[in-house]
Amino acid sequence: MGNCHTVGPNEALVVSGGCCGSDEKQYVYGGWAWAWWCISDTQRLSLEVMTILCRCENIETSEGVPLYVTGVAQVKIMTEKELLAVACEQFLGKNVQDVKNVVLQTLEGHLRSILGTLTVEQIYQDRDQFAKLVREVAAPDVGRMGIEILSFTIKDVYDKVSYLSSLGKTQTAVVQRDADIGVAEAERDAGIREAECKKEMLDVKFMADTKVADSKRAFEMQKAAFSQEINVKTAEAQLAYELQGAKEQQKIRQEEIEIEVVQRRKQIDVEEKEIVRMDKELIATVKRPAEAEAHRMQEIAEGEKVKQVLIAQAEAEKIRKIGEAEALVIEAIGKAEAEKMKLKAEAYQQYGEAAKMALVLDALPQIAAKVSAPLTKVDEIVILSGENNKLTSDINRLLAEIPASVHALTGVDLSKIPLIQKATGAQA
Repeated sequence: MGNCHTVGPNEALVVSGGCCGSDEKQYVYGGWAWAWWCISDTQRLSLEVMTILCRCENIETSEGVPLYVTGVAQVKIMTEKELLAVACEQFLGKNVQDVKNVVLQTLEGHLRSILGTLTVEQIYQDRDQFAKLVREVAAPDVGRMGIEILSFTIKDVYDKVSYLSSLGKTQTAVVQRDADIGVAEAERDAGIREAECKKEMLDVKFMADTKVADSKRAFEMQKAAFSQEINVKTAEAQLAYELQGAKEQQKIRQEEIEIEVVQRRKQIDVEEKEIVRMDKELIATVKRPAEAEAHRMQEIAEGEKVKQVLIAQAEAEKIRKIGEAEALVIEAIGKAEAEKMKLKAEAYQQYGEAAKMALVLDALPQIAAKVSAPLTKVDEIVILSGENNKLTSDINRLLAEIPASVHALTGVDLSKIPLIQKATGAQA
């Protein structure tokens, strides 16, 4: 007896052994197979894609530049019967990692050998061609193992001596230069084309503006001609209307003048009758009463005149009487004063200088009052003196000058009075 074994499309089933010592092997993938117990053996081999990362470090190129290259390969076991049989012979019983290691060693060896035949520029600038060359060289060797290289790409290329960066800078500068030149040339061409387009646009615009201006000028001229004709007709119609209106106004005015003349005549008649009436009214209301009032006033004036004459005569007689009385009084007073002065003269003549001095002394208070009258309006007098006895000496000096002033005014010598002699003597 035996078992029925099935496999998926990603796995290969190998059935070996059989009845009667048969050495025939059966390879099945994506199907089923029968295996006998005890006399048949079944083994499985993965057909899935395997990703292999290849690293080659410090590998010198044909120019002696050490590079570090990383490549990625996608490989799988081929399903053709003969190639599958080869792969089973090589890898049956091994795990996937063992298969990867075998393929990795093969790819790295070919990658190293190819790197030694190329320059850095060929490797760096044309990675696809480099990867294609690796596939072409390594494919026969791995194909003899029953393995197919699905793809091989260069993942990274770098160096530690700054060769690639220098190459990149040079290339960048060249590219930048070419780009700047291209931009300048493009801008130049664009500017030239733009100027040409602008010139064409302006030409078209000027032509269109000229046509528009011509059309507008023709329109304005036609419009002006129409307007002139309309204005002429309008002016003629307006003048005819105004002329007819003036004629009508003249007729109306003539009728109004005639009406005014009739009204004026009637008004004159009315005014003449009014004047006659007002004359009679004035005679009755003003002239007759005025004449009566004038006669009355005349009589009153005559009576007032007589009255004033009589009053004036009486007043004159009164003044005359009063004058005579006052004259008599004045005459009596004069005689009394003359008698008084006569008696005083006799007394003064009898007493001599003593009488004169008495008169002067009586008049001195009045003189002093008149002299000191302006000082009554002064609120305060402050006398400044540098010495304590200066004020006293100033007052004494003023008192000493008084007799001389009085003698100059009246001719009377006050220095003969004992009291004044004593005061002036004390001063001296």
